[in-house]
Amino acid sequence: MNATAQESQFLVLIVDDEPFIRMILRHFLEREGYKIVEAQNGREALTAFNQQHPDIILLDAIMPDMDGFECCTQLELLDCSKHTPVLMITGLEDQESVDRAFAVGAMDYVTKPIHWPVLRQRVKRLIEQSQLQQKLETVNLELQRLVTIDGLTQVANRRRFEEYLDQEWQRLKREQRPLSLILCDVDFFKLYNDTYGHRVGDRCLQEIAKAIKDIIKRPSDLVARYGGEEFAVILPNTDTEGATHIAEEICHAVRTLAIPHQNSQVSPHVTISVGFTTEIPQLDSNLEEIIAAADRALYQAKAAGRDRFVQNILLPKSKNSR
Repeated sequence: MNATAQESQFLVLIVDDEPFIRMILRHFLEREGYKIVEAQNGREALTAFNQQHPDIILLDAIMPDMDGFECCTQLELLDCSKHTPVLMITGLEDQESVDRAFAVGAMDYVTKPIHWPVLRQRVKRLIEQSQLQQKLETVNLELQRLVTIDGLTQVANRRRFEEYLDQEWQRLKREQRPLSLILCDVDFFKLYNDTYGHRVGDRCLQEIAKAIKDIIKRPSDLVARYGGEEFAVILPNTDTEGATHIAEEICHAVRTLAIPHQNSQVSPHVTISVGFTTEIPQLDSNLEEIIAAADRALYQAKAAGRDRFVQNILLPKSKNSR
């Protein structure tokens, strides 16, 4: 047997309406170490693909009911098929059929009668290319994640905050739905660093970031590190009642951490001040308004004694604050 340990992990879907062709393809590929699943027409192939998720599809071009060209077209519509190469098997060697095979998404083709060394190399090459593409996409996704994540706290960084706020502002402006923004500032954090050292200060920020992140449940919400000891929370489709609840929970969660802060002027433990606002973006409004309003509310929370939240509600044509 020529199979390597890696090849034995790969699953090949053979699609052909002739049982004899399927049998000889199965025997050949099993000797090469591949696992096999079969389908006798395009419709069965789509079902088998959704159930088995093969690593490559050997697809006969000419079949009754749904031929290989139509089957390939249908496979292209499935999101999960983007990494699965299709090797078309055809008895037609004319340029039009070859062009059509590539046009519907086939990665390569072999002609009947099958030349087995050619089939062996093409199956191996297409699977290797597919595996490499998946690895590259995984690496690229991780690089994109790292570009948008704050290295210390593992929440979104300032760049991601600004991108996402602009995106949601524009979307909610079109939909005329509310957007809430929360800004948080760790109370007397400079004194904390001076007292316990920057390494302990870093751990404190990490714990607070995790506590805030644990509160934010919806995938559409975003927690970000806004500055040194400042955090921000973007809450799309959230009214003042919802934002008030989250702001209260953030303050409570930081208190519950009970991180000692002997030089704090408001508590023997680390606390946080929170300011937030809610706005339905208007056509003539600017997202800087919502940042400024949340920042004013945060300033009011600090001026009122810290360890609390203050809201600054922005509504069309009016401003109310408490």
